Amino acid sequence: MTHGALRTQVPSADDGAADRPMPAQQGRTLVLGIGNLLLGDDGAGLHVLESLSRDPRVPADADLVDGGTLSFTLLPLLEDAAAWIVIDAARLDAPPGTVRVMQGTVMDRFVARPGGVSVHEVSLAELMDMARLGGGVPRRRAFVAIQPQRVDWGERPGPAVQAGVARAREAVLGLLGEWSR
Repeated sequence: MTHGALRTQVPSADDGAADRPMPAQQGRTLVLGIGNLLLGDDGAGLHVLESLSRDPRVPADADLVDGGTLSFTLLPLLEDAAAWIVIDAARLDAPPGTVRVMQGTVMDRFVARPGGVSVHEVSLAELMDMARLGGGVPRRRAFVAIQPQRVDWGERPGPAVQAGVARAREAVLGLLGEWSR
């Protein structure tokens, strides 16, 4: 995939020993946006991804993928990537539009917390568990979360979450820059 191209997925603290030792420089970074564009703030991850697809600062080794509302069909993409950045609206118990970046085992604990963080049919924690069974998860992994205000019918996030989308884009670009060194 060329830099900045957006691909739509079509269905057909200590990093621990279960993590793959492959550094991000030896492979591609999967930037996975998750959400439903018809549910207002829930589409925040996809709006970040779309914004990144137009940004010339996205490195050529980053694959921008629309993960929709998550599906087991994403597993091969996760297994083949050297690093992951997942972007989604999530319950942070914070003001709407708040952005948090969680890396490594901090991400793992967050996505696996009781009650979940997402409204999607398959949880990110389930996909990560399946990837671990298939050979592990990359050491470089991050979850960029945006606190929604309202998840209801609507094609655009509310103003607070729109501001969060811009901050999340910059956070993703920061991670990509840091990991490429």
